[in-house]
Amino acid sequence: MKTALFPGSFDPFTRGHYDIVMRGRHIFDRIVISVGHNSKKNKRYFDIDWIVEKINTAFADEPHVEVEVYDELTAQLARKYDAKFLLRGLRNTTDFEYENSISQINKYLNEELETIFLITSPSLAPISSSIIREVHRYGGDVSPFLPYDL
Repeated sequence: MKTALFPGSFDPFTRGHYDIVMRGRHIFDRIVISVGHNSKKNKRYFDIDWIVEKINTAFADEPHVEVEVYDELTAQLARKYDAKFLLRGLRNTTDFEYENSISQINKYLNEELETIFLITSPSLAPISSSIIREVHRYGGDVSPFLPYDL
């Protein structure tokens, strides 16, 4: 069974993230959406338990998609799930530079781990969690950017 982790802070989980998972289902037998605690962020904007609930709702009809909260190195979590792959989305070259560095350190920490990059669908490329948080913070409608209701 080919298992992939899809790690991130997902604050919030966007239509772009949803698209990557849905496309990844055709590559992997099992995808574990791994909601991590980001050490660079002091406080989440959206409650982590609420996000997990919303992600589970979005994938209710997808038995091969799971959600897990974790607070450890992604490379260690991959071993627990016997995951040999990390699934990541790339919107632009800036994402590539950042993701490439993370991919290299994950490979160093877990030699069996390969990172698979999917290019974001063009219509979803402008969406980022940080932009959605900012729009939401000031009362804007973010529903077109999320795969669930707020």
